[in-house]
Amino acid sequence: MNLLENKTIAIIGGGPGGLTLARLLQMQGATVNVYERDVNKDVRVQGATLDLHDESGLAALRKAGLMDAFTANYRPGADKLRIVDKQAVVLLDQHEEEARDTFSDPHFRPEIDRGPLRKILLESLNDGTVIWDSYLISLKQTEGKWQLSFHNGTHAIADLVIAADGANSKVRSFITPVKPFYSGVTILEGAVYNAATTVPGVNALVNDGKIFAMGDEKSLIVSSKGDGSLVFYLGIKTPESWSSENGLDYTDKAQVKAWFEQTFTGWNPIWLELFDNAEPKFIPRPQYCMPLDQTWDAQPNITMLGDAAHLMPPYAGEGVNMAMQDALELSECLANNSYTDMQDAIAAYEQQMRTRASEVAGLTLEQTAILHSDKALDHLLELMG
Repeated sequence: MNLLENKTIAIIGGGPGGLTLARLLQMQGATVNVYERDVNKDVRVQGATLDLHDESGLAALRKAGLMDAFTANYRPGADKLRIVDKQAVVLLDQHEEEARDTFSDPHFRPEIDRGPLRKILLESLNDGTVIWDSYLISLKQTEGKWQLSFHNGTHAIADLVIAADGANSKVRSFITPVKPFYSGVTILEGAVYNAATTVPGVNALVNDGKIFAMGDEKSLIVSSKGDGSLVFYLGIKTPESWSSENGLDYTDKAQVKAWFEQTFTGWNPIWLELFDNAEPKFIPRPQYCMPLDQTWDAQPNITMLGDAAHLMPPYAGEGVNMAMQDALELSECLANNSYTDMQDAIAAYEQQMRTRASEVAGLTLEQTAILHSDKALDHLLELMG
């Protein structure tokens, strides 16, 4: 019994998870459309680099037949990490370690920028698969089918809807009322372009890799990108409403710099380069996590993956890998003819997804807490060995 035969599938969201799923389903002959809110593929600057893990992100790419494209586009050396204290003193330097860029090593976590990864996935899909400028505004079920309406006035009908629309999913509430809780940490994100000339001190420290700077129960993570820019993330323990009530104008870098100097007292002035040259604006990101014991009853024609299903903070580096592994496992369940119907296949996928996500989320919350404690540096150094 082919569960996908004569079924129209709508994937909401064109991030790595949604695009990976579309590729895997099309390889099985399924009829798939991806509805993405971006106006086109180039409208939005993609964020920091992603490290893909052998058992999840890379496993999905192998199944999708895209490893050759990945190896042609990943960034050798971008996974190299320096751990530093707040004075920028290097305590661990992976650049000094012997190169281990081999895909036969299950511990190898190659880095790729989001833009090139998205391009690889997009180019693997049938023409017209992604429907751009499709911001979902309503979803309604009629006679076993879903009616989708978008902000641009267009509509679509699907037999199966899969939410891949991230932390603020419009679809999740049709599956479960369970909501995420605040983790206690907020990230303030910034970006610097032409880093070699605009922030030479920090850029040299990053050395085309990453920096983890820890101190005073705060974190600063800086990551290089292939286009010569840097993205950086300040992690601080704040009340949940801090980002909307602190009075900061996130477009005013002088104001944010003054806040940094006051809040990160005693940190080396080298970090001020980032604030002097950041553009176009800072982005506050309160970090949320889904309950570790969340559960719901599977439905016959709707499910979800990635952050829509199991949002968690980024401090274990699992987000994109989880989403791509979800895509792999969901595609395998939908293609498994031993299930009597779509609901059984979805139930099997959701059970294993929740079990896996609960374990990773627990680890992530532990990491989030300890990296914003007075034990952060000791913990990181021990972890990295």
